[in-house]
Amino acid sequence: MPTEIVLRPIGTVRSPFKAPPGTPIQPGAAAGTQGMVEVFPEYGEGLRDLEGFSHLILVYYFHLAPGFSLLVQPFLDDQKRGLFATRAPARPNPIGISTVRLERIDGTRLYIREVDIVDGTPLLDIKPYVDRFDRRDGATSGWLAENLDRLQGARDDGRFMD
Repeated sequence: MPTEIVLRPIGTVRSPFKAPPGTPIQPGAAAGTQGMVEVFPEYGEGLRDLEGFSHLILVYYFHLAPGFSLLVQPFLDDQKRGLFATRAPARPNPIGISTVRLERIDGTRLYIREVDIVDGTPLLDIKPYVDRFDRRDGATSGWLAENLDRLQGARDDGRFMD
């Protein structure tokens, strides 16, 4: 087992959200929100053939997240839950994922919608969303199922900044 894992950003996410408070908590709460991914030029060739995909999965580093706790009160609930049963940003390895809509590509810039990511966030990877690979029939949402109706308009309130 490696004792150290080194990840290097391949680009930067640009969005209208300058800090976590006020940022949508999931892409589903960010309808219409526009953003952009600036891929570093040395990775530009890797964007080849991406045009035909409607959505992308962005993998990024929660660069503003402080330490973590194994029990957290998630945004859509009033009680503490186990960290790994949530999508809270403060994690042992602060890695986030978001599925966003790809609007267009201009060189190494990807114009996207449904952005729930803070401006300046380091991008670690891009994967095309493929419905047949990524959607699962019969999937369940655990404790979140009873709270999903609270998603629309849900915003970060800063609770994970301390």
